[in-house]
Amino acid sequence: MWRSAGIAGPPSNHSAMAYEACSAFAKEIARGLQIRCEWGPQYIAAAWIEEVHWLGMTISPSFVGEPQCNGVAERFMRTLKEHCLYLHQFDSLEHARRVIAEFIQRYNHEWLIERLGHRTPMQARSDAQQPEAA
Repeated sequence: MWRSAGIAGPPSNHSAMAYEACSAFAKEIARGLQIRCEWGPQYIAAAWIEEVHWLGMTISPSFVGEPQCNGVAERFMRTLKEHCLYLHQFDSLEHARRVIAEFIQRYNHEWLIERLGHRTPMQARSDAQQPEAA
């Protein structure tokens, strides 16, 4: 659910799990997470599939013929590049991590996203987690 709300980075339990999983490399470290991917050759290669399963993740392939499934992630990556990678000359990996983390914090808490009804990703996530009225 947090992916559909457009959340980036580690603001919640699920994304904290993802952040933690990306901060280390060990068997089953990412258990419980799903990775959305397309049908390109790199994503159907046996070696990649085995690696994903070794990490404990499950694969959630996008629908064939519906590239918009990947559109949210693609758009976020473009935005990240435009606001971080293309504007900064990083002195170190730590510098890059700090700039990217600051951007993700702003994005999640301050950016109003049209596809989310002009709400921030955190507002959309909070709304999505509210129980439906009976």
